Amino acid sequence: MADITARPARIGILTVSDRASAGLYEDLSGPAALDWLRAHLTGDWEFVSRIVPDGVDSVAGAMRHLCDEEGCDLLLVTGGTGPAPRDETPEALGQVATRILPGFGEAMRQANLAEVPTAILSRQEAGTRGASLLITLPGKPASIATSLRAVFAAVPYCLDLIGAARIDADPARLKAFRPAAS
Repeated sequence: MADITARPARIGILTVSDRASAGLYEDLSGPAALDWLRAHLTGDWEFVSRIVPDGVDSVAGAMRHLCDEEGCDLLLVTGGTGPAPRDETPEALGQVATRILPGFGEAMRQANLAEVPTAILSRQEAGTRGASLLITLPGKPASIATSLRAVFAAVPYCLDLIGAARIDADPARLKAFRPAAS
């Protein structure tokens, strides 16, 4: 088995939007997630991004491809987490993830609720698929930053636990948790 710690972490950013995928709307959420990562991560890592229309099949297919074929250790999925009929990102995650991590959604909703009362409508969550961690985020750039701040301290250690490549946060910007070596 290859030593995954010897390679840079691969981070996927999947934007879910009918309008952005059709070229009718500029994708703002994918670039917002990438900007947040660039400001908070250190070390070597690379990213891959995709834009797909809303819908269970399109989102689940892209999630599988980014995890299984592109080898993403971390996959951030923006959009499709609301209550509208086309918002089916959580249903897609349910088809793809082998384990759901409910604490992520709880923490993200709580953090966003401090900023906007409609955060309770969000169906954000996270899960794992093999050695990939998938986190679903709202489509609004400000909410993406709030959500990532709420959960990212746990992300590096979660990646360690599932056997993904290592990522490190800039300790001046974000205090990520890893237990002390014994």
